[in-house]
Amino acid sequence: MSSLTLFSPSGVVAKATPLKRAVKRLTQFGFDVSVDESALARFQRFAGDDDTRLAALHRVAEAAPSIALATRGGYGLTRLLDRIDWPLLARSVEQGTRWVGYSDLTALQLGLLAHAKAESWAGPLALDDFGRDEADGGLDEITPEVFREAMGGELEAVGFRTEAGFDALDAKGVLWGGNLTVLGSLLGTPHWPKVRGGILFLEDINEHPYRVERMLLQLQQAGVLAQQKAILLGDFGGWKKSPLDRGYGLKDMVAALRAVCATPILTGLPFGHVPTKLCLPVGRKVQLVVDKRDVFIGWEHGHHHH
Repeated sequence: MSSLTLFSPSGVVAKATPLKRAVKRLTQFGFDVSVDESALARFQRFAGDDDTRLAALHRVAEAAPSIALATRGGYGLTRLLDRIDWPLLARSVEQGTRWVGYSDLTALQLGLLAHAKAESWAGPLALDDFGRDEADGGLDEITPEVFREAMGGELEAVGFRTEAGFDALDAKGVLWGGNLTVLGSLLGTPHWPKVRGGILFLEDINEHPYRVERMLLQLQQAGVLAQQKAILLGDFGGWKKSPLDRGYGLKDMVAALRAVCATPILTGLPFGHVPTKLCLPVGRKVQLVVDKRDVFIGWEHGHHHH
């Protein structure tokens, strides 16, 4: 049975009930679940002050469970990046720990890649994906199954549909990315992974398309997008239209980006702040193949260190 530890490195867990629900569901899925001692700590909008959250991160790394699943994202990891014991976290990965999450967890995952070339998993969060009550839509059908396969080492590929125009694209490279806002905030810091020839995936929420465009253009103007073999766009929902848009939306944003970026930009990746999300191995070498409108991302087993 895989040991799974729930910990809170970022935002405060407002109510204990969803956490209890997540523990119950994850246990039913066959995981041996434990909850870190400060998972419910509170300080302002954070799950405890910086020292408390840093200690939790290091405590989980020391224990090296099979899976380290964050309770939620929000904001908070950026405050800790300069103080994280990266060799300690890298050792936990070598011992088999899969660090899992998305959103604010992007900072941790990219830091691991930058400092230690260590892999992690972009995937669900405990509260969003396992703690949601039935009134809010309950448990997604696909997400837990994909998570279970990924954590069991059985997941070898994921697939999705994209728009026409990328048939026969075939690329190999390191898969990396995550939340666009968080990723962009690392540019120019020691926590930025310098990935060349990679496959970059991005998602965000509550960011108007013009803001998404501006962040993507920053990556383009910094030379990041040109260094990749493909860019995969996940979900960018939750934004509100403005009377000033005059028809401008996500499609126009993608078109503007494609006009200045030669790297193929594929939309439709089922990842982000949505109920149905894939698990993606961050830092793993993958192969991306497009057949008509079907996209496949495949990889080999095991923890590969590059």
